[in-house]
Amino acid sequence: MADFEITVIGAGVVGLAIAARLSEQHPNLALLEKNEKYGLETSCRNSEVIHAGIYYEPGSLKARLCVEGRDELYALCKVHDIAYKPLTKLITATTMAELTKLASIQKNAAKNGVKLQALDKTATLKLEPNIRTEGALFSPFTGVISVHDLMDYFFHTTQSNGGTVQHRCQVVGIRQIHSEYEITFDEAGKRSSITSEIVINAAGLGSDLIAQMIGIDIDKEDLRLNYVKGSYFSITPSKAKLISRLVYPVPANEGLGIHALMDWGGRLKFGPDVEYLENRTLDYSVAENKRHAFAESIRRILPSINDEDITPDMSGIRPKLQKKGKPARDFVIVEETARGLSGFVNLIGIESPGLTSSLAIARYVEKLLF
Repeated sequence: MADFEITVIGAGVVGLAIAARLSEQHPNLALLEKNEKYGLETSCRNSEVIHAGIYYEPGSLKARLCVEGRDELYALCKVHDIAYKPLTKLITATTMAELTKLASIQKNAAKNGVKLQALDKTATLKLEPNIRTEGALFSPFTGVISVHDLMDYFFHTTQSNGGTVQHRCQVVGIRQIHSEYEITFDEAGKRSSITSEIVINAAGLGSDLIAQMIGIDIDKEDLRLNYVKGSYFSITPSKAKLISRLVYPVPANEGLGIHALMDWGGRLKFGPDVEYLENRTLDYSVAENKRHAFAESIRRILPSINDEDITPDMSGIRPKLQKKGKPARDFVIVEETARGLSGFVNLIGIESPGLTSSLAIARYVEKLLF
């Protein structure tokens, strides 16, 4: 008999959401996290935005799970007093040429069941008089959430349900033994192992390597992750009130563009940019030499910002399946029975909107298994 019915690898917001949901009916569950605390990588280094579901390919997992998860997340926040702000959002066309792109974005959003309001220049400037705009789309469903509050809720729910959460636990090997999996991990240099009937790989930046441990050729299957850093710069306090909601540009290929957001301390920040890192480097520094280019991107939205008005703030690293210059990729969430790995679930490339989708992803994984 296996030590655990279910083992979840990775205690970011998605792994925590899965553990919290599954432990309700399956309390013999282990959640393994390599860091000293849950959520210390991608989950705590992002914009904390609850996305509406605007940009994603209709019918994709990103589109479906974002829209479902968004509504669930708002409901959860209200019931359990998780801090959130329904700030709303503008996608601004900063040139006349971008107005046609707004129309395309609105059509895509409608296919995902997301209604956006088209605003002319005058109406947009009534909402945000300091931005550069020729017109915009208004999203009433976009907001921000305290990811720390949300992860605390998932963590305590998992423990209350009887689940076991183990930190400082680096998975170094997995092998299939008949109908079970043996998971070997390192704790401060000491090797141990457990067995589990079901394994859920929610390891974020390391999820492709976990899949490789169980024998999947991640290069042949095009599952090797790219580490993509996004840096943020904060605006001087004297100009922090120039914008009152989330303001995004018309997006480029590899991201949604450097956008305006407010953190929980009331600071106005802009980010993230897109920087592909080499050799899976965990580099969280924010380069001072990005200041001018960053300020130029900010002035695309907020023309009154000078270079000296911005300060390097924070960065995060996205686990992207999308290669540089290539089209966007969908989430990979697969129960691997077809590979002969019954009860093994891989979640790879869970970048934005992973936070927004976390509750819906947890339900989706439950359906795959049960």
